[in-house]
Amino acid sequence: MITKEAVAVAPAPERPAPRAPRPVKRRRAWDEAPRWQIYLPLSVYLLFTLIPFYWILLFALRPAGSTSLAPWPMTFDHFEKVWTERAFGTYFQNSVLIGVATLVLTTVVALAGGYALARFDFRIKRVFMLALLCSQFVPGALLLVPLFQVFAELRMINSLGSVILAETVFQLPLSMILISGFIRNVPYSLEEAAWVDGCTRLASFRIVVLPLLRPGLIAVGSFAFVHAWNHFLFALMFLSDQSKQTIPVGLNTLMSADSVDLGALAAGGIVAAVPVVIVFAFIQKWLITGFSAGAVKG
Repeated sequence: MITKEAVAVAPAPERPAPRAPRPVKRRRAWDEAPRWQIYLPLSVYLLFTLIPFYWILLFALRPAGSTSLAPWPMTFDHFEKVWTERAFGTYFQNSVLIGVATLVLTTVVALAGGYALARFDFRIKRVFMLALLCSQFVPGALLLVPLFQVFAELRMINSLGSVILAETVFQLPLSMILISGFIRNVPYSLEEAAWVDGCTRLASFRIVVLPLLRPGLIAVGSFAFVHAWNHFLFALMFLSDQSKQTIPVGLNTLMSADSVDLGALAAGGIVAAVPVVIVFAFIQKWLITGFSAGAVKG
């Protein structure tokens, strides 16, 4: 006989666990392109972009006179040749010095000029901004003769300082415009709050504004460095001593009217490209943010 106490103590039968709902397959919208229409053009573009790089690696790593489509057996003789016999080690040091010096000078001067354009109002501000924009339409080749005469009067011909100054001057207009646009996005009330707390204008700029300008400074500095690294005309015209030449001019010496050493030229091209690739690999997340923020008026 089943008592009431037994019925009360008896556990209730377990219910089966509810089944998880099946994932609903998202339907493609009527105006959404199929994936193959996106990936196929991207794949073709990627292939078209990577083939020249593979061709350079092929000539740089395979032995001279080989016609193989694979860099095997692999050799580094071409790199050793351009680094020692063709003095690419010296060219590399000169290019690094010019690039870093241009980066520092451009960033410092553009930071001061960009702050003035963003925070101060003066009579010729619009005219000055228009002059900065118009200067971007003047090619550097047109100013080679006047610059050469100026540097000759200053006795700076055949010195790295002439190339650094020329590169800095040509990078400043765009850099000042970008920095000023980025500073406009920083609320002016932050500086005013720092002034109330007892900071001077310089101290408030250093403590409050400067940390917020990191993406813009990285964008401007990287752009100045890459331009100075790859520029050919200024180094060719202002530097006559071989020990002061840069990598672009060194690559030009590998080509003559009679023959071209393709292996050495490919190895020199890789030596010239690797530092730029490394720089952009580390700063790519800051670069897009800096250029987009500096190009928009806040």
